Amino acid sequence: MVTTAITSSQRVILQNISWQTFEKILEETGNHRTTRLAYDNRTLEIMTPLMPHEYNNRLLEHLVFALAEELNLNIKSIGSTTYKRKDLLRGVEPDSGFYIQNEPVMRQKKNLDLNQDPPPDLVIEVDYISASIDRMSIYLALGVSEVWRYDEPVMQIYQLQEGVYIPCDVSPTFANLPLTQIPQFLEESLKIGEIAMLRSFRIWVRQQMKQSF
Repeated sequence: MVTTAITSSQRVILQNISWQTFEKILEETGNHRTTRLAYDNRTLEIMTPLMPHEYNNRLLEHLVFALAEELNLNIKSIGSTTYKRKDLLRGVEPDSGFYIQNEPVMRQKKNLDLNQDPPPDLVIEVDYISASIDRMSIYLALGVSEVWRYDEPVMQIYQLQEGVYIPCDVSPTFANLPLTQIPQFLEESLKIGEIAMLRSFRIWVRQQMKQSF
């Protein structure tokens, strides 16, 4: 079943893994594991996040919620829920995922089935080493409309347009605000603390909204 295994402190790569085996791993490891999986046409990546990874991911989640509140948007957070499509032979667990435009459709749903449900509107990926599986190609295949990819100290926003991801400096989900400046706030949190940083971020968002409207 397994032809190659490449290990590091964060990642394990397994080749020649069937979809059935991928599904069984998901079933047996359950919803409370700390690892995150990505599956692309018989290649499986198992990643264990370290503290810097999780710290920045949690801060980015807080910033997304702050944006939603400031812009009066409803949001459904689905964390690292598994997105998968057997017909595409692809599956992935992001660092964080959200429904925003499609929040009314997903509000009362307790399970995700991408064969009938819309893909998440926004996902966050925090990278510290190069992944062996191209997660962006998986998100593209699944139709995720916006991806934030944070490679310290740079964040890039990708918007799905006509079947490809286009890098941009603003977020179409959040009123076209220039959110590539977010890394400055993540860095600021190390100096003034998370709560003070969130207050500073909210002030910045309000200033940007006044300039935009």
